[in-house]
Amino acid sequence: MHWKEKYRSLYYLDAEIPDVSLDPEHSALLVIDIQNTYVERPSREALPEAEHRAWDLWTPFHTRMRKVVIPNTRRLLDTFRAHGADVFHARIACLTPDGRDRSLSQRRPGFNNLLLPKDEHASQIVPELAPLPGEVVVTKTTDSALTGTNLRLVMQNMDVRHVVVAGIFTDQCVASTVRSLADESFDVVVVDDACAAATDALHEQELTILNNIYCQVMSRDDVLGELGWASA
Repeated sequence: MHWKEKYRSLYYLDAEIPDVSLDPEHSALLVIDIQNTYVERPSREALPEAEHRAWDLWTPFHTRMRKVVIPNTRRLLDTFRAHGADVFHARIACLTPDGRDRSLSQRRPGFNNLLLPKDEHASQIVPELAPLPGEVVVTKTTDSALTGTNLRLVMQNMDVRHVVVAGIFTDQCVASTVRSLADESFDVVVVDDACAAATDALHEQELTILNNIYCQVMSRDDVLGELGWASA
């Protein structure tokens, strides 16, 4: 299916979807929150039986990360780097050891209530996607990579107009960042096969909400084709 026909919400069922025009000279890649804490976990056998159900529920996410999201994000990184395009990384981590600097959304009970001090292993970007020297890395204590950092200013100073987004979680930090970018008048593309949510259903639902309003949703190959880098 062509990318224009995927993830259409009721708002855009009959809309004429415009072509995407990505200027390689003004396009950047932003990778969000693909950090050790989200992809590392103990073996099922090492856990008490009471925790097996939760482990099983998260297995599809971990499979998607290892087989789809991380490889596709690495391909994006390699291609943007090969063409001298700007690469940005955002990670969620607290600046204080006790996490009291975190925004309210990062302190609510449940999944989001993770204590990730900025210098600990858990908060680091996964080795496969580690930043290279000279690439901008921002540390945020909010869902949006713009709200909690100076990323907007830095991107504007670097004359970035088009932002290609990969990362996790589609329905949380990715969505929040995409909305912030759109509100700041950046042209945003979300790479559907370089993102993930806790479930595929949440991932697809959020992309349908975001698409055609705050961004265009495309595949990795579609994005590289629009940039003229498909054969890279």
